[in-house]
Amino acid sequence: MNNAYTNTRIEYHILQSFPVTCLNRDDVGAPKTALVGGVTRARVSSQCWKRQVRLAMKELGLPMGTRTKLIGLLIARKCKELGASDEQANACGQVIEKIFIKEEKKAKGKKKEQEVEEVAATDDDNDTLLFLSPREVEIIAGAFHENGFSSEGVITAKEQKKQAAELAKLIGKPDEVVNAVDIALFGRMVAKAADMNVEAAASFAHAISTHRVSNEVEFFTALDDLQIEPGSAHMGSLEFNSATYYRYVSLDLGQLAQTLGEENLKKAIAAFSQALFVAVPNARQTTQSGASPWEFARVLVRKGQRLQVPFEKPVQKGRDGGYLQPSIEELKKYLDTKEKLFGSLFGKLGSYDWGEDKSFSIDALIAKLQSHVQ
Repeated sequence: MNNAYTNTRIEYHILQSFPVTCLNRDDVGAPKTALVGGVTRARVSSQCWKRQVRLAMKELGLPMGTRTKLIGLLIARKCKELGASDEQANACGQVIEKIFIKEEKKAKGKKKEQEVEEVAATDDDNDTLLFLSPREVEIIAGAFHENGFSSEGVITAKEQKKQAAELAKLIGKPDEVVNAVDIALFGRMVAKAADMNVEAAASFAHAISTHRVSNEVEFFTALDDLQIEPGSAHMGSLEFNSATYYRYVSLDLGQLAQTLGEENLKKAIAAFSQALFVAVPNARQTTQSGASPWEFARVLVRKGQRLQVPFEKPVQKGRDGGYLQPSIEELKKYLDTKEKLFGSLFGKLGSYDWGEDKSFSIDALIAKLQSHVQ
């Protein structure tokens, strides 16, 4: 990869406070935590927030991919749009879907005292969550269209690995055909067809509270509107916490330009920044609403090594209470210090603080970020 933006990144350092919430649950339904600097912190996994960002981007009108195990259905729908009958479309979809069905080895007797194995595909055991862009779906369906919607002739190999390679060749190089912003941002890995892999342009850290946090327990009861005897119809408990989170997100402009093309960078930066701003994990939103926006963000445009603030020492609450202001001060202090220590290696092209200047809106921030690309 080599283009005008190689090794250039936008780094979002975001502080966001939430009151009583359970933004991201673990396997027993409790808010996720992590041990950082020897104390327990609240945590929201990178995967959790990343999904909400992707869902938020769907509302912004840019081409988005489809991430599904129902690959056959996806291809069949497109074939129908191109004029295939239901039977033809379903057959074409199954050709592609069977490439990603898990192979199951079953013993079939013995021959010369050695087991002979037969490989059988199970219809309901697709183990691949495939991420396809609209253009790639069009290419696959278009190949069937040109073949008269016959289920034979488009993919001719017998072995799955060769079939996957054939599909990858049919689609073409990702940096030439992928037109989905979310695939370019979050990447794609296809184990059976490595040529379809796309390197992610965005990197998300787990959101971690800047301070010590202890989960608390809410005990609740529910009453029956028609009950005759006094008492609770149902009792239960839920865990929650409250925290000021530090979120670190890095956007590699060079990789984004490689996948989407330099002409699409401004739109992608705007959509990604807007989604980062509005996206909030949706766990327990009806009972413990978490609708808090960004409180402060320092957004850097830099060349060189990525730089994340560890908050290794937990922030102490301010004189009048609250962790936000001490967290802002610690964030600024850490980044300012590292900039001096890194010297020429810091590679700063731009630095923008959002949240303190009331005249500097999120739209103004996005415009500043867009000014770094042509």
